[in-house]
Amino acid sequence: MPSKVIIITGASRGIGLAIGRKLTSLAVDAFGQLDGLVVNHGVLAPIARVEDASLEEWKKLYDINFFSALGLLKEAIPELRKSKGCVAWVSSGAAVSCYTAWGAYGSSKAALHSLTGHLAVEEPDITSVSFSPGRVDTDMQRLIREAGDAMKPRDLQGFKDAFEKGDLLKPEVPGHTIARFVVNPRRDFTGKFLKVTGPELAPYRDE
Repeated sequence: MPSKVIIITGASRGIGLAIGRKLTSLAVDAFGQLDGLVVNHGVLAPIARVEDASLEEWKKLYDINFFSALGLLKEAIPELRKSKGCVAWVSSGAAVSCYTAWGAYGSSKAALHSLTGHLAVEEPDITSVSFSPGRVDTDMQRLIREAGDAMKPRDLQGFKDAFEKGDLLKPEVPGHTIARFVVNPRRDFTGKFLKVTGPELAPYRDE
């Protein structure tokens, strides 16, 4: 496999760390060009109803979740165009489904989902795909359980039950899948929103 250079954001822990570790084993001694971008950073707070969260809180979240990613993308496009590279957006089910008190987070992920599609139609030489990782055992899940009082009780209990029953995915499940995809992307998937556990990504998952 030729060496490849991949930039990963949010790679200090959780899914991002798992992606980074897997990419290290797949793309060794990479230099000289940019072949892929994994946009994995994001924050959930404020967990508050639209009426209750301040405009400043929304702006702060959008600066982190959306505008920082957009800025990085704009810098990367020329190199990704040359390498016919891939952008993997680590999204969320909240991009297409709504939860009470998740307005800021969900709408920011929806904005990134839209950006995924716009990049796909504007840049045919760049593969742009959004990934829904599912419920993964990360700090964000812990934050939901501990600070999600503004959510509907049924929704909050569902997250707590998933943790208590051991139903949360390990970060390596989405991490390894996304790593393999970025190194060897399918061009016909560009513009799509894919569940990591869905059938389309079966060839990229751990056996």
